[in-house]
Amino acid sequence: MQEEKKSTYVGFTEARKEANKRYMEKFVEVKVRMTPDERDAVKAHAAKMDESTNAFIKRAIDETMDADGHIMKPASPVNNA
Repeated sequence: MQEEKKSTYVGFTEARKEANKRYMEKFVEVKVRMTPDERDAVKAHAAKMDESTNAFIKRAIDETMDADGHIMKPASPVNNA
């Protein structure tokens, strides 16, 4: 009989909570209104392209802005430390 492995997870610590807060302060949220059918189509397309819905939307914006001749400054790297 195999021994059952014990988890070392100690829960959501205060340190993790603070790290998440510092990380999220680097971003803003943008709401986009669409019908449930449109949302489902976007999610399905993103999945088909093997990317998250958020990554797909960001890529679509970047590619459209590039095609429109807008040069965005490169995003500063996110430090996960």
